[in-house]
Amino acid sequence: MSIISEKLEERVAILEVEVALLKSKLEVVSPPTIPWWEKIAGTFTDNLAYDEAMQLGREYRESLRSNFVEPHDI
Repeated sequence: MSIISEKLEERVAILEVEVALLKSKLEVVSPPTIPWWEKIAGTFTDNLAYDEAMQLGREYRESLRSNFVEPHDI
């Protein structure tokens, strides 16, 4: 093996150790977080105000569809 290859392998090995060290430090500073959608899952279970808001939103979206005129109808 050439000297250049040996030096390159040595540098890569050093960099791998440093990257592993940085990753371990990063996990301590900023632990993995739970996605927002998992945090709020189930918060509106059996909530009448939420159910009503969803129904009103659905009715509004449906009213927009019924008012939409197809281009071929003009």
